[in-house]
Amino acid sequence: MRIDVLTLFPEMFEGVFGASLIGKARERGIVELNAVNFRDFSASKHGTVDDAPYGGGGGMVLKPEPLFAAVEWLTAGVPENARPRVILMCPQGEPFTQRKARELAEEKHLVFICGHYEGVDERVREHLATDEISIGDYVLTGGELPAMVVIDAVVRLLPGVLGNEESAARDSFSDGLLEYPQYTRPAEFRGWKVPEVLLSGHHAEIARWRRQQSLLRTLRRRPDLLERADLTTEERRWLERLQATPPEDRPAGRQETPSGDGTDER
Repeated sequence: MRIDVLTLFPEMFEGVFGASLIGKARERGIVELNAVNFRDFSASKHGTVDDAPYGGGGGMVLKPEPLFAAVEWLTAGVPENARPRVILMCPQGEPFTQRKARELAEEKHLVFICGHYEGVDERVREHLATDEISIGDYVLTGGELPAMVVIDAVVRLLPGVLGNEESAARDSFSDGLLEYPQYTRPAEFRGWKVPEVLLSGHHAEIARWRRQQSLLRTLRRRPDLLERADLTTEERRWLERLQATPPEDRPAGRQETPSGDGTDER
């Protein structure tokens, strides 16, 4: 994959592009990462990229010319059917999700536009960007940090980036639910013990426990996700019973199973 970022502050990406899994993926040729200063494409001798908004108002707006020129330079000679996704990072965009990360990870070329000031000229949204993405309902000083978040989420899904390919498949949100609790050695720490089922070596029971814990955690922390999750009939019935139970009376962890048999699994 090739990723180009159009930014006024390319130096912000030096550490991110050179460290951790992204840095290793770059070294191994899995992904090509470039930070491009779109001020270099300004038609002004002073490198001006913004101007006052028509109609008045506070702040400045990014001009369309430098951004169009930069994208056209990046895609010069690229066939129409191979043109990249051009992603505008902005608070008005589509909320970023793991599903969106998987979708973008299927692409060969992504271009990110990092906005600043009061935003970008509307013609950039209408005629240049193919996607608009937001990482949350808040406003930052620019699109650089959001772009880093999206790039990290996408690159880690590329084949060969993670040491264990199963890791991405088990992440929170990968199956529509939050991830189950994770434990490692020691088996007991300050009196807190690892659930016995995880020490049993019984893979079917471990898988069942993990699924149960994902359901419980999602119900407590992000019940909105359950509406879209791919659940069995028994799991939905079990959750309905739990939702009808006052929160203070719900199982605190691993006491109940969604099998519908009423057993108390500890």
